[in-house]
Amino acid sequence: MSAEISELVRQWDDQQAAYIADREKRFDAILDVLELQYAHTPFTVVDLACGPGSLSARILEKFKHASVVGIDYDPMLLEVARQSSTRFGDRLQLVDADLLSTDWPTSVTAPVQAIVSTTALHWLQPQQLVEVYRQCRELLSPDGVLLNGDHFRFDSRSPVIGRWAKAHDEQTQRSAFAAGAPEWDSWWEELRATPGIGPLTDERERRFAGRDATAPTAVDFQLAALAQAGFRESGTVWQLFDDYVVYGVR
Repeated sequence: MSAEISELVRQWDDQQAAYIADREKRFDAILDVLELQYAHTPFTVVDLACGPGSLSARILEKFKHASVVGIDYDPMLLEVARQSSTRFGDRLQLVDADLLSTDWPTSVTAPVQAIVSTTALHWLQPQQLVEVYRQCRELLSPDGVLLNGDHFRFDSRSPVIGRWAKAHDEQTQRSAFAAGAPEWDSWWEELRATPGIGPLTDERERRFAGRDATAPTAVDFQLAALAQAGFRESGTVWQLFDDYVVYGVR
């Protein structure tokens, strides 16, 4: 990995930690579940919308008996992942695929033991999320687990904790930016200026034209979506205000 890519990955982690309080604890919750489920058994994980590979790398570093299939549709982030993950060899497979396409599961050799995602699936419309969850269930082996970490915002039913969560997010961002973390837009400006990655900007913009983030959903919608998709058990593994890790068991 070049020094330039290494610095981009470091800044990505700093930038994400500014928007996700205790981001490493969210990762730890996911890793803890994988360890409890597969501590002594070789296993394969699918990382949905893997971005530059932050979670994939943490899985592969912790579990030498694991392999990961990272799926993303962003050509720029996938290129960062490719350049930053060569140390993992064939334990990491990176796939360019769109979760809105009905055939993305064909890029994965089923069954897999776990499917994970962080700060990504909120881009899906509610009906799209249910379908992706259903496809995930079909890919999983019996007793396989899905783990999704994201912000699931409080609605009008929870005004007090919703206010706490908003204030906590703002406090986290102020502290992180004061300590030198880059903001979202400035990180992307740096990426666009990176040789070998910047030229992918036009393709990225073409792919995501007209795709805007959906309205936020509360955690109970996530659990209902997992149940609708056929998972026999679902719930919350970890929570910090409106930041959660939810799980589903096939």
